[in-house]
Amino acid sequence: MPFLFQTTGLFNFRDLQLIAPELIITVAACAALVMEVILPYKLSKWTAYSSLAGIGLAFVSLGAQFLSMGGTFRLASLTNLAPIDGFYGMVRIDGFALLFRAIFLIAAALAIAISIRFLDIEREQHGEYYSLILFATVGMMFLGSGYDLISLYISLELMALTFYVLVAFTKRERRSNEAGMKYFLLGAFSSGILLYGMSVLYGVTGSTNLGEIGRNLNSTGDLRPFVLIGMIALAAGLFFKVAAVPFHMWAPDAYEGAPTSVTAFLSTGSKAASFALYARIFFVALGPMQVDWAPLLGIVAALTIVVGNWAAITQENSKRLLAYSSISNAGYLLLAIIANNSYGNIGLVIYLVVYTLMNMGAFGVIISLRRRGIIGDNVDDMTGLAQKAPGMAAMMAIFMLSLGGLPGTGGFIGKYFLLWGLLSRGETEHKSWYYWLAGWAVINIVVSFYYYIRFIRVMYLGDRIADEQPLTMSPALKTAMVAALVGIIVIGVYPQPFIVLAQKLIPAIATTAAPPAASNNPAASQ
Repeated sequence: MPFLFQTTGLFNFRDLQLIAPELIITVAACAALVMEVILPYKLSKWTAYSSLAGIGLAFVSLGAQFLSMGGTFRLASLTNLAPIDGFYGMVRIDGFALLFRAIFLIAAALAIAISIRFLDIEREQHGEYYSLILFATVGMMFLGSGYDLISLYISLELMALTFYVLVAFTKRERRSNEAGMKYFLLGAFSSGILLYGMSVLYGVTGSTNLGEIGRNLNSTGDLRPFVLIGMIALAAGLFFKVAAVPFHMWAPDAYEGAPTSVTAFLSTGSKAASFALYARIFFVALGPMQVDWAPLLGIVAALTIVVGNWAAITQENSKRLLAYSSISNAGYLLLAIIANNSYGNIGLVIYLVVYTLMNMGAFGVIISLRRRGIIGDNVDDMTGLAQKAPGMAAMMAIFMLSLGGLPGTGGFIGKYFLLWGLLSRGETEHKSWYYWLAGWAVINIVVSFYYYIRFIRVMYLGDRIADEQPLTMSPALKTAMVAALVGIIVIGVYPQPFIVLAQKLIPAIATTAAPPAASNNPAASQ
């Protein structure tokens, strides 16, 4: 299916078609603001439903874009998609962009679905909330398709600014205001470091285009120390965005203080977008420097995994516990960046999809415990949940076991490929530290089961029911939780379609990666 628009004069209509999903989400966000003014408060839920409709249209547009690039929904005949550049090289639509934009849309849809009931309880059902979520999604989607430092930075700031407001959205809550202020101050500081690293790379290579930066790095000569400074600054700025040690201190306070629905979106969509940015910059622009940045990321990943896991053990608040769990999962996802091969790319995509479903489902259960006069944020608030709501307790148990990486769940498939990608890189480069890092990750995966099983223990073995009031869930919340559960089980039981999809679409970006070791497994081929 050819593109419908052609270049006319100075205005390229084809470029608009490349960003059609983002334009649809932008229109939906503006419509949400208008509906907030027009609709009475009792009908404000329709703003959420219209936002979900906009996300659905964006999905349709994304599918049409996939087909127009020569893609097919028959995975057996799917081939690598040729990238298409637009806006003078600032945007690149390829398999990487398509997959990550789909992940962001899924995260946004689930976040809106679980927000409806929560905002009703908090009496904060306002159209600007959904508008902010949609604008954040626009920034995430441009992070997936951006191919220039300028477009990537603007997209990152669009996402960050909306989250600063969302974290502090419940104005009457002191914790929310405090969390928003902390997040804003540290976020502004990290953005400055990130921008400094980008400016150094531009000064050394003479370009802001990621592909040109990668090609020009080999001819920097005596300027190599400045390239290293820029690389370190970029890594440090992105460490904050993914909540990696030692830039993780904002996550527990922000997760605990933010509205629970915002916490769910912050821990999934924001993290996926930050790793999309990580992959774009480090695979393409800094790909020739992998020998320099891989050990740095390896040290940070090891510290992030252990700090997140061991700090989570001592937490009593479920949102803080899941915040430290999110920190440790950032360390696992860094393993995919370090691996930079086919296995690692598959693990990055599958684990981000599964992680989005797992966390959205877990926070959906926490939201269902929230009622007037009852916060429901502590782990002990789930005591006896299996007696009061056995179906919900079973879903929460599956979410927690999948987060731990139990075989048969989607979390196991994602972690398997993350670790296998690291081992393949070690075999390719004949360096033992890759094996040590993989072993370190496995040990901490075992440790993580301790605090994930705490939820199961209080739900099934608790000697009392924390609250006698019956649980009520909106249809949207039920749908979101069931969809998350089904996705986790399907990916865990039958992951092959997702493996093939990631294998075929992601290699378009990892052009600088060394080929993985030979294997009979089809996922090993680039």
